[in-house]
Amino acid sequence: MDHNRAPPPSGEATSSVMCQLVSAEGENLGAALYLPQNVGPPQLQDIVNQLLRNEDKLPYAFYIADEELAVQLGAYMQQKNANIEVALRIVYQPQAVFRIRPVNRCSATIAGHTEAVLAVSFSPDGRCLASGSGDTTVRFWDLNTQTPLFTCKGHKNWVLCIAWSPDGKHLVSGSKSGELILWDPKTGNQLGTPLTGHRKWITAVSWEPVHLQSPSRRFVSASKDGDARIWDVTTRKCVISLAGHTNAVTCVKWGGDGLIYTGSEDCLIKVWETTQGKLVKTLQGHGHWVNSLALSTEYVLRTGAFDHTGKTYSTPEEMKEAALARYEKMRGNAPERLVSGSDDFTMFLWEPTISKQPKARMTGHQKVVNHVYFSPDGQWLASASFDKSVKLWNGITGKFVSAFRGHVADVYQISWSADSRLLLSGSKDSTLKVWDIRARKLKHDLPGHADEVYAVDWSPDGEKVVSGGKDRALKLWMN
Repeated sequence: MDHNRAPPPSGEATSSVMCQLVSAEGENLGAALYLPQNVGPPQLQDIVNQLLRNEDKLPYAFYIADEELAVQLGAYMQQKNANIEVALRIVYQPQAVFRIRPVNRCSATIAGHTEAVLAVSFSPDGRCLASGSGDTTVRFWDLNTQTPLFTCKGHKNWVLCIAWSPDGKHLVSGSKSGELILWDPKTGNQLGTPLTGHRKWITAVSWEPVHLQSPSRRFVSASKDGDARIWDVTTRKCVISLAGHTNAVTCVKWGGDGLIYTGSEDCLIKVWETTQGKLVKTLQGHGHWVNSLALSTEYVLRTGAFDHTGKTYSTPEEMKEAALARYEKMRGNAPERLVSGSDDFTMFLWEPTISKQPKARMTGHQKVVNHVYFSPDGQWLASASFDKSVKLWNGITGKFVSAFRGHVADVYQISWSADSRLLLSGSKDSTLKVWDIRARKLKHDLPGHADEVYAVDWSPDGEKVVSGGKDRALKLWMN
């Protein structure tokens, strides 16, 4: 393809618009094109599919200066009074082929826990649900009958966090006393004795991605005691202790490239390799506690080999291959990105494999940033804050996009729909809210809880939402 700009056909200079198609990562797609003024998103979609030689036509959305293009090019140029001498940079962004319908009603309120629900999580295939509570139990729920399946007793204190292995075979829970317990989701039985070693409560747990190890064997736990520990579920032992933070470790993520990221109240983020537990680098910049970490690849790491088609796998090898293909497709040629949210009201976007310097500093929240989360396609980033707002950012550049206002108290937790088109938030104000990303506005208000909503999760298959909180009830929401 000739990369010198093609001249406009004679006499058509005024009726055509010079455009440069650009990927979300900032790479030009071919040379600049002169396009007729009546070209809009449907025609641009055809052009991108042709230029990328996509065998199956994919849906795309188009953005100019972070604003979605919804009209024909001529109309856009008039609206914005744009300079026709300069090539219009149009960013194309692939959309999910499937669509998730927004949840809009509570389909079940399930009683069972006798204290606040502190953690909720759907299994990687979206078919099972687990919760952890201040009543010291972990519970598995039957989503078909919407009733309790197993009540798992073993912890001596509040269950603060739970995490499914990406192959769906184990659930691990961490408590306020510092012990971790492995459970078999099929039977509800405790697997072996509790894993002990941490001296203070467990703040977070993350499993090794299934494309690196199948069946799932290792997970990492973070604790208030300042350490993170890697455990092996087959030997039930701590295999590596990651010591180096000088204060509580608040969050941990096991990345797709085999690195572990820890965030701490010492204001630092540390990056570790996982064969010997060596510290690879330290990311500095925050002026207060780091509360939350998120990876751009988080959705594919969480779901492993499971996708919206519901395909099942007969061997761990098959699962590993499928998970690797999904991971590589999602990541593309770009590095895995990390975002950190802090008590200093700011966030940083990092590309830790490339640099110790942040790619962007994201400011705008007026209070503590409590939870950060990338959309499943990695294109967006959402943040929840005690300033009552949820903010939306460009997941690649870190640029501010929009603020969602509507909650009247602290926003505790957020979760994305599998197609990256909708965002869910749960708040101290007792409501859940579903936000429409493309329209940049509230889609559904979901009241129903009698008190603060601490935990929310949107199932990876997109069909249901779960919420839990201070009123001890679990609520399932459907469409």
